[in-house]
Amino acid sequence: MCIIFLKFDPRPASKNAYRLILAANRDELYNRPSKAADFWRTNSEILSGLDLEAGKEGGSWLGITKRGKLAAITNYMEGRPNPDAQGRGFLVSNYLMDKDLDSCTYLKKVSTEGHLYNGFNLITAEFKAKQDTMCYYGNRGSTEPICLKPAGIYGLSNSLLEKKLLKGKHHFTSIVNDQSLSCDRLVQELLGVLSNEELNTPDPIQEHQGDGYTKSMVQALSAVCVRSPDYGTRTNTIILIDAEDNVTFTERTMLDCDTSKWSTSSFQFKLQE
Repeated sequence: MCIIFLKFDPRPASKNAYRLILAANRDELYNRPSKAADFWRTNSEILSGLDLEAGKEGGSWLGITKRGKLAAITNYMEGRPNPDAQGRGFLVSNYLMDKDLDSCTYLKKVSTEGHLYNGFNLITAEFKAKQDTMCYYGNRGSTEPICLKPAGIYGLSNSLLEKKLLKGKHHFTSIVNDQSLSCDRLVQELLGVLSNEELNTPDPIQEHQGDGYTKSMVQALSAVCVRSPDYGTRTNTIILIDAEDNVTFTERTMLDCDTSKWSTSSFQFKLQE
């Protein structure tokens, strides 16, 4: 189902602060084929993981470009999704590839086609020298995209409001407000937030949305880090953008469908105009 926490502060007061701090989990079937984050062979400006599921190859859940475009998506929890709906991962990939549409215009276009997809929450952003912009649209909520207010801390998961989101956001907030942390230490602390397997039940909202799921699965989905026999959190991603246009992208991903085996990779680059 995925979860995203982020702090959006386009013009941080301190040189040690960040314009963006993003921490995200990808929850998926352990055996669903995918490619770990890397710069695309077909477009070396784009950095993301890629879905390799038949018929959905090339979709993504989270990515950023060297020119400052960023997109991230979470699924909206629905007990009986439409098996014939379009792949939501292309909403991320298409935005990253688009050289013409800004974040809000792109989401306005997506909103006219929202009925073609199962439930989703989509964030798009642009980080530029003169102005940073971040927008949100969910096809199970408002019909219009909204621009996120600067200097805000946000949480997004597979529902409008969940206990796991509230507790995880509190933990995230306590860490990102500590400007004494080095970059490496901040990444490690945020990975700790994303690895919290504590169940946050009961959650009436999630239980209502989970009509069609087993009780044990609904309970498993209440954690920030989801664990069940065949499905759960298989990728942690941290993205930091500082006041000097430096980007640090860290991904920790599960290997061989084994929750005890993980690989961590990191990418650093400077945003281009």
